[in-house]
Amino acid sequence: MQLIEPAVHRWDAQSATGTPGPLDPAVAVDAVTRSVEVMAPARRTWKHAPPGTGERYRFRRTDGPESWTVLFSGDQVLLEPGSPGPVTVEAAGSASDLALFLRRRIPPTALHVTGDTDLLAHWFTLVPPV
Repeated sequence: MQLIEPAVHRWDAQSATGTPGPLDPAVAVDAVTRSVEVMAPARRTWKHAPPGTGERYRFRRTDGPESWTVLFSGDQVLLEPGSPGPVTVEAAGSASDLALFLRRRIPPTALHVTGDTDLLAHWFTLVPPV
């Protein structure tokens, strides 16, 4: 988190004054991992998010091998790292774009989305922002 927060704030400052550069790929991968492994379960608890109904999301990195699959089942957030199985919606983009989307810095239209495209915005209902 010590590297992620300043990287995102740098992006914010650059965005406010011009064209922001992408997050460093290693920092972005860590940001996505922390978003799905740590922040999603925590935010659901803090904000009393609605129960999941089997929504399965995949965030797939296009500039590296990683992918993150997340299943919402009731109050549980189940992680399926690298799962090739079927998903309800997949968002693909650079590690930087995925990290920035999960932090609500860029819109879903910045990603390549397949499956139930409307469900991508529902992520922020299941994982409320702080």
